[in-house]
Amino acid sequence: MNKVSQIWPDGTQTLGRGLTLMVAVSAGHTTIPALMAHLTLSRSTTQRLASALVQTGWLVQNSDHTYALGPCLLELASGQEENPLRDLAKPLLRNLGDRTRDTVHLGIRSGDDVLYLDKVYGQRGLEMRSRTGLRLPLALTGIGRALILDDTPMEWERLYHLAGGQPEKFASWLTRMRGYQKSRHVFDLEDNEPGIHCVAAPVCDSNGQITAALSVASASPYLPRRRMEELAPMVRHTAEALSRQLGWKGERSDAA
Repeated sequence: MNKVSQIWPDGTQTLGRGLTLMVAVSAGHTTIPALMAHLTLSRSTTQRLASALVQTGWLVQNSDHTYALGPCLLELASGQEENPLRDLAKPLLRNLGDRTRDTVHLGIRSGDDVLYLDKVYGQRGLEMRSRTGLRLPLALTGIGRALILDDTPMEWERLYHLAGGQPEKFASWLTRMRGYQKSRHVFDLEDNEPGIHCVAAPVCDSNGQITAALSVASASPYLPRRRMEELAPMVRHTAEALSRQLGWKGERSDAA
């Protein structure tokens, strides 16, 4: 008898196995062999549970075949006053907002959308449509595109067309994405909202996987292209500081 069957009553083993598997992933058992050993389940059962949880958004499978908690859990937590990622990020977001006087966002991926997890309002009397809990297509926003910087061009194209992008403009959009992938920051040049610019950068977890993104946004007169270039190192540095708090050990870029 495996560990899960010992804990959960008859008729609830499947639910118990799924919940226990998610707890195991959060504790660092992120591969199929590690989960098998920890839960004393067969390979086929472990793979079937993990696959179902990935398909429903409770887990994500990284490119190295490890597993991490998925957007559904983060989306549930986003409605709570206390949220680990938001709590970690809050001082950094406020500092970035104080330094720039602009609006600062924190977002995560939820399926094919970006989910806004937090917002620090700017000091210029400017209001934009973003809000905590808002979901927008990934390909439309700067923060959304920062979340998909490490995806494949094929996935970029799928997300672009899913968001209603114009086919004749895809080539130039793709060229921009390739440049952003190299620079590790994204510019939104009124792509999502008329008159609004933003600079966004990805946040990585301990495995180097993009798990969130943050951005600085303002009206284009306050955030022209020249100032966007000046702010990009500061935004990247803030994203890297949050990444390090999540266990990331990558190389640090130049900071402002």
